[in-house]
Amino acid sequence: MFRRIFALGAFLLVTACSDYSEELAQAPDPLGNFKLGHSEVVAPNLEKLLVSRDATPEEWISAVDEAVEARFRRFEGTAFYHFGISVEAYSLPPPVVPGKSAVAMRVTVWEDATGEKLNEETEVISVIKVFESRLANTREDQIRILAEDAAKQLELWLREQQQENQWFGAAADAAEVVEDAVAEQVDDAELIEPAEDSAS
Repeated sequence: MFRRIFALGAFLLVTACSDYSEELAQAPDPLGNFKLGHSEVVAPNLEKLLVSRDATPEEWISAVDEAVEARFRRFEGTAFYHFGISVEAYSLPPPVVPGKSAVAMRVTVWEDATGEKLNEETEVISVIKVFESRLANTREDQIRILAEDAAKQLELWLREQQQENQWFGAAADAAEVVEDAVAEQVDDAELIEPAEDSAS
């Protein structure tokens, strides 16, 4: 019986990993003119919640940094924005212990051009795994999956801010880019003075 449960859990884990990898392999819909500059992940006040296995701040920093880089380096805007991320709390219950895997982190977004924060109050990104198969997951798997889900939640929040508060401007229209390039070429051509006729 347990072998069947474990095999099912392993299948679900492989499927979830495959789906996530396929999503990241696809070109994302533009996030305005967003391009990731720096992403600073820290965990100075990391708190372990409920019945949980241990995880170090360094493990969380590494996992969240990797997940954020993998998700947000795909965006190819021309305006740089920076993240400040603090991992605050986590729960990594063992397979046979009742509980839910979870992570919470605070995020601040800076605009590079102005050096100003886009959100004055830090945004709390929380992930709670209501439905999960922990029998097939190692502690490292739990950390990675939570970090990936947190990065995805961060993207969803940023898209909400773009829609509601016009963050990141508008993605450059392809026709406008072509027109600008043509205009630059015309301007450059006008700057080239014809050589004087040496015969005169």
